[in-house]
Amino acid sequence: MTSVAAPEAAALRPQLVLLLLFGDHILGRDRSLFSGSAIDVLGRLGVSEHATRSTLARMVNRGLLQRRRDGRRMYFGLTPRAVEILRDGQRRIWQTGAVNDNWDGTWTLLCFSLPEAWQRERHGLRSQLAWAGFGPLQGGLWIAPGHVEVRAVVSGLGLDAHVRVFRAQADEVTDVRQLIGDAYDLDGLAARYHAFLDRWERVLPALADPLTSRLLVVGDWLRVIRRDPRLPVRHLPDDWPAVRAQATFHRLAGALEEPARAQAATLLDMREL
Repeated sequence: MTSVAAPEAAALRPQLVLLLLFGDHILGRDRSLFSGSAIDVLGRLGVSEHATRSTLARMVNRGLLQRRRDGRRMYFGLTPRAVEILRDGQRRIWQTGAVNDNWDGTWTLLCFSLPEAWQRERHGLRSQLAWAGFGPLQGGLWIAPGHVEVRAVVSGLGLDAHVRVFRAQADEVTDVRQLIGDAYDLDGLAARYHAFLDRWERVLPALADPLTSRLLVVGDWLRVIRRDPRLPVRHLPDDWPAVRAQATFHRLAGALEEPARAQAATLLDMREL
């Protein structure tokens, strides 16, 4: 085994790294973070000072961070919008997870019919549905396991009048495994989990720099599961790689949690809001 992260795992966007940093050490603590601390942490991951400062400024402009000056130092805290995003991400990573082993058998069905000339709207709707965990079954019929709230997706595109949503269960004559294989790119999804395993399964916790090591593994894991519709594992191919990948993630992230927190206490300059 190796004790360092694979190079591929380091290619995380600076904004994602900063959100993870704030999520681990600022969220829920009514604190703000000194810009120099953010520059130091991202510098350990190969991000330049200029890129970090630019990212912090963009996050302020996007309503994700608020800044305040304390003497000559600039500190950044979370906005309510950022708190909501981070809470949602934490639920997805630590509670929902990647392995859907308690599916109740229900599906969300969404059908739509748009005029032929509405190519842009059709593309936008399909993209948002795929992001929300839906897969195309046939024609304008898309499915997703469980109860998926689609109002925000549909209303945001102004397509309420063209969409119908139902909750249903598959009849016993339906081969659910075949249905899933028809609606989703299982090979592509499995490949992302295998790639995660290739990067991390044989990695030992990098205790020399646990703070950035944890940011890497959590960020890489989030990138993988964001695109996972959480299909019921009992209807997926045997030895579905998400099971091993999730166990690998929890092993590394768990081993790094306390060392990373201890390092942060000495490395990060944080102030009360």
